[in-house]
Amino acid sequence: MPFCLGLVGALSRVLLISNPATSLWVAAAGGAACWVSAYALLPRPMLIYVFGHELTHALWTWLFGGRVKRFRVSSKGGHVQITKSNALIALAPYFFPVYAVLTILIYGTGHLIWNWKPYSAWFHLLLGASYAFHVTLTWHTLQTEQSDITSQGYFFSAVVIVLGNLLILLLALSVLMDIGVLNALNWWMRDTWGAISRLSTLFAGMRR
Repeated sequence: MPFCLGLVGALSRVLLISNPATSLWVAAAGGAACWVSAYALLPRPMLIYVFGHELTHALWTWLFGGRVKRFRVSSKGGHVQITKSNALIALAPYFFPVYAVLTILIYGTGHLIWNWKPYSAWFHLLLGASYAFHVTLTWHTLQTEQSDITSQGYFFSAVVIVLGNLLILLLALSVLMDIGVLNALNWWMRDTWGAISRLSTLFAGMRR
């Protein structure tokens, strides 16, 4: 919980100095608005979401040295059979926006090879749309019982999901706005320590 509070403080600092990034925010907000309109008016692309959900399980399994033995996806649900599991692998689809990350990787690779800077507005628009896709469909999925959540416990899962989403946002914004990842992480640690100190003082006062 203190780490979540520290992330809120660090994100607030990033947002307060984000005024020069007007073009980023306008394009990203436009992309998010486009997706939210499509989400509200059109059939939801559950097959695409489920594929991304199961792909995220697979990616985090590989990250922790496991293997994927079976990968099954349909519009009604999916399943991935893996050789290793832990809380992060189980909960990764709820905080790791896989399509937004793929958008960043594709644009970053293209920019290094072909100098895609003139297309940065389109990149920001697609990034806003893909992140809004993650937020809306994750929220939609969480309205029904998920075995990933029940296996880890509701409270623990909620903390990890909030922490993961805030951390991804902090890291992404620090890169996009050229603030520096180390600066952002330093703010996070400082604000987390401040939250721990305040909570310690509060609990000490309650004991009296």
